[in-house]
Amino acid sequence: MQAMLPATDTPVLAYQIERRRYLNITDRCTLRCGFCPKHRDGGPRVHGYDLRLRRRPDTGELIAAVGEPAKYRELVFCGFGEPTLRLRPLLDIADYVQAHGGRVRLNTDGLANLVHKRNILPQLAGRIDALSVSMNTQNESLYRRHCRPTLTGSWDAMQDFLSRSPEYITDVTATAIDGLAGVEIAACRELAERLGVKFRRRVLDVVG
Repeated sequence: MQAMLPATDTPVLAYQIERRRYLNITDRCTLRCGFCPKHRDGGPRVHGYDLRLRRRPDTGELIAAVGEPAKYRELVFCGFGEPTLRLRPLLDIADYVQAHGGRVRLNTDGLANLVHKRNILPQLAGRIDALSVSMNTQNESLYRRHCRPTLTGSWDAMQDFLSRSPEYITDVTATAIDGLAGVEIAACRELAERLGVKFRRRVLDVVG
């Protein structure tokens, strides 16, 4: 296994893939996905960016890292952790982006309501333009195998979050990864349709 180097003193808080600006606001997560780069031999890098964080960046630093929101196709909350674990900074940054002509997408594991013990979707309404939820598998046994959730009830909570989301956000997509053992993309698509959301197939080890 490749040796893990210490995080750099200058963390990567934002990175760009094509015309999208991605924000890395936390490295904490409610899942321990076996397919996540930070748990694999290649080390914690996405498109060459080292996304390890020594500390939690504050809201001002993150807004500074956004730059000019209108320059980008969209601003995406997507780093090496679950963005909704830092809900207040996420909301403040989304407000900033919206006020400066930008579009906001949130990539999430869909466990925010379980974590915060309440429905946080009303707070996302008007702030988040598009929501992408990592469903990843078509059933709970595969979800537990590949995503390794730390919270009891995660599979059901994620589905509930997905089914509630269209009431607050018009563009909601569930994603699953083609290439994970046992995962059937057609079955994942059917589940997303039953939950009332769109579906997007992702490919193992392809990021962005």
